Amino acid sequence: MTGDTFDLAVVGAGIVGLAHALVAARRGWRVVVIDRDDRCVGASIRNFGFISVSGQGAGDTWRRAMRSRDVWAEVAPLAGIPILQRGLWLTAHRPEAWTVLEAFARTPMGHGCDLVVAADVGHRAPELRMDGAVGAMHSPHELRVESRQAVPRLAGWLAEAHGVTFRWGETVLDVTPEGLRTVTGVIKASRVVVCPGTVLTGVARTWLAPFNLRLTQLQMLRVRPPAGFRLNAPVMGDLSLVRYRGYADLPESVALRTRLQIEAGDALANGIHLIVVQSADCTLVVGDSHHDALSPLPFASEEVDRIILRHLHETVDLATCEVVERWTGVYPVGGPSDALVVAPDDRVRVVVVTSGTGASTAFGLAEDVFGGWQ
Repeated sequence: MTGDTFDLAVVGAGIVGLAHALVAARRGWRVVVIDRDDRCVGASIRNFGFISVSGQGAGDTWRRAMRSRDVWAEVAPLAGIPILQRGLWLTAHRPEAWTVLEAFARTPMGHGCDLVVAADVGHRAPELRMDGAVGAMHSPHELRVESRQAVPRLAGWLAEAHGVTFRWGETVLDVTPEGLRTVTGVIKASRVVVCPGTVLTGVARTWLAPFNLRLTQLQMLRVRPPAGFRLNAPVMGDLSLVRYRGYADLPESVALRTRLQIEAGDALANGIHLIVVQSADCTLVVGDSHHDALSPLPFASEEVDRIILRHLHETVDLATCEVVERWTGVYPVGGPSDALVVAPDDRVRVVVVTSGTGASTAFGLAEDVFGGWQ
């Protein structure tokens, strides 16, 4: 151990921890990030890499997503992170879904989004299956990166360009008046941000206990489409309109949910809504489902995968596709809002995104934490 004293110690090298490291480093602070694993392997690399804005919850979550999108656009080229896709197509196959999109477009969050009737969608996005659909909404706000590459590259860039110190493979045991106590000793720091991610029983357990957080497990797939297939933007569908709060909180979503209970009840029962994005190698990342538990089992359901793939083929015009990879992800849920910021004292903050929106909101959230931390 060295005798260095840091201005900030960050516990957790997921996207939330890295966002706080970035904000602090830009203030000129000396920053150390400690993670129990020897590389980024947690929830932050197991998602779509989809920085989504439209559909995020009204208020702080949507505002943070808009800000985070701007930070991603600025930081990605500096860190050597390719932006693979921009924008979003959200298809409406049912009239009730179209009604939700019309209502959303009338809100301030709908600014810049276009409602496109089915016949015109075919000209702009021929890869979408619009048989019997009413239309789709196009949003210009979204970005997409490859999360399993972007998060490690972001960490590397923070070390190289901003002098952030990383201590990999080191478990934090306690937050102390001097900073942190780890399995190898003490790290001195004036301030501490604990970003536990899915580790709800670790050093942050006491502070998080009042919120009764749990975990939700999701299933995701990577599929190989026919040669030459191109998805010009990420895609979502009717099911997303009853899951994403920016749509689901609208009164118009009630009728859609009622119809979906009849026509896609198996998807709703498994917390499935469709997201499809395309990677640099032309494969598609597809998902996802949601099953809550205090300690999710590591087993995936083939039936859930079949439901996800069924909705893929209903929404995207794919003759065939080959599943080349499957995995499960997990993130914390619960609490009174999409993110928790707990202040045990003047020098410690505990920050948890409880809505699966870390990639979309972490940069904006971190700026809010520092903005209220004088």
